[in-house]
Amino acid sequence: MSGLESLSHGELVELAREQASRIAEQDAVIERQNSQIQVMAAQLSMLMEQFEQQQAELERLRHLVSRNSSNSSMPPSGDDGPGRIPPRKQRAKPSGRGKGKQPGAPGTALRWREEDELDHHEQRFPDGPCACGADLAGAVDLGVVDRYQQHEIPLVSVTVTQYDQHAVACSCGKVHTAARPDGAGGGRVEYGPNLRAYAVYLLVVHFVPVHRVVEILTCLTGAEPSAGFVHSLLRRAARALDVCDFAIRTLITLAFAVCADETPLKVGPATPAEGKKEAKGYLHVACTDLYTHFLLGDRSMKTFRQTVLADLEPGAVAVHDRYHNYDSAQLGDLDHQLCLAHVLRDLAGAAELYPDDTWPVQLADELRELIHRANQARTRGETTLPERIKDLGMRGLRAAVRIGLAATERIDDVRPGARKTLLLLEALRDREDDFLRFTTDLRIPPTSNQAERDLRPSKIQENISGRLTDPARAKDRYLIRGVLSTAVKHAVNPLTVLRGAFSGTTWLPPAARA
Repeated sequence: MSGLESLSHGELVELAREQASRIAEQDAVIERQNSQIQVMAAQLSMLMEQFEQQQAELERLRHLVSRNSSNSSMPPSGDDGPGRIPPRKQRAKPSGRGKGKQPGAPGTALRWREEDELDHHEQRFPDGPCACGADLAGAVDLGVVDRYQQHEIPLVSVTVTQYDQHAVACSCGKVHTAARPDGAGGGRVEYGPNLRAYAVYLLVVHFVPVHRVVEILTCLTGAEPSAGFVHSLLRRAARALDVCDFAIRTLITLAFAVCADETPLKVGPATPAEGKKEAKGYLHVACTDLYTHFLLGDRSMKTFRQTVLADLEPGAVAVHDRYHNYDSAQLGDLDHQLCLAHVLRDLAGAAELYPDDTWPVQLADELRELIHRANQARTRGETTLPERIKDLGMRGLRAAVRIGLAATERIDDVRPGARKTLLLLEALRDREDDFLRFTTDLRIPPTSNQAERDLRPSKIQENISGRLTDPARAKDRYLIRGVLSTAVKHAVNPLTVLRGAFSGTTWLPPAARA
């Protein structure tokens, strides 16, 4: 007999009750464990979600750190920032040439000047007594045994000149008074045009802060202008050059192709205006290889309507990046050439994002080849790219775009930079004419590099001096900068332009030849 069969009815009932109680306790333990498991599962799910978020954030940060001037629109000045991955240096193909100056290349060393080219010619003789006691002044001249030419600048020292303007009476009774010299103002004592030109040149061209300009002028000339006087010269020069600035703007409106760009600039109060996140403005440039015009404002459509682009003739070509304001109908009926330098940088980023795909490299190679062929055709004096070469390049571009779209049009592709790459490919597909307009007329540059070059000094100035707290003087500064940039493009010395402006003779750029 088993143990259970030997139990009485009462004992079996008691045993059943004990087992039921024990089962209830176990059920409670299981319930608590299930609750704990559910809590732990929820916590694990939360941890997994946080982990995925952190992974996504880490990937985003890695992507941002990997951005540099070779794969994005970031300026080269940021390439050496903390934690920044510098661009990979591409080794140039060996050219077979040796280092240094090449045979036949023109030299820049000082040359010996002939007699009629000299400013001064000095004969030098030994002086003093000889060891024998005789005076060398009475020695016999044996002729020239050594010749030496020295190029030197004169020691600059401020000179003070008083001008007395006389009045004379003509025999007819009319009185005539002599005019003050060129550049003279209405005061009794002033600095002349040369010193003013030097001060503005240092301020605008070399970004020297006002107090250092004062130090330089004091050390080099002996003059001691005040900081307030030096700063006031920006306004005086801008007023004198206002006519030239207007002429430059007018000449740019007559151009067939105009490069445009804008860059943020720290200007005005450091506290953001109401409704703004940052206290900054934007410096806009419209330029060609002969003219430069700056406009200080913001990035609103209101400022864009004030730029030179709004005054271009219908059918003119604006060369720019893909910022949407440039495509606005408010700027008029313009054709567009989208900057391929920006595209090539974006494709370099796409190649890093999709390292196993070949389409980013193929796209970049096709664009570079078209640019190279266009440069060659322009050198040969042609006006457009040969259709055979253009068609061959376009077939390669279209094929690479199709492959790229097939590789990137995935909803689950959430890697950082994927959307930007997709938008670029869609733009290459939908705006093919705007990317390749330079192949139809070789007067159109394929990039807006000229605009970027003209804007780059503003970033150097910002790195040196920081915020320009007075917006009015900042506008004056870049009006002057645009005039001097135009002068340099015409091989005119900027100091000559500034001296003329302070002397009452404003330089005006010539019109470009058709």
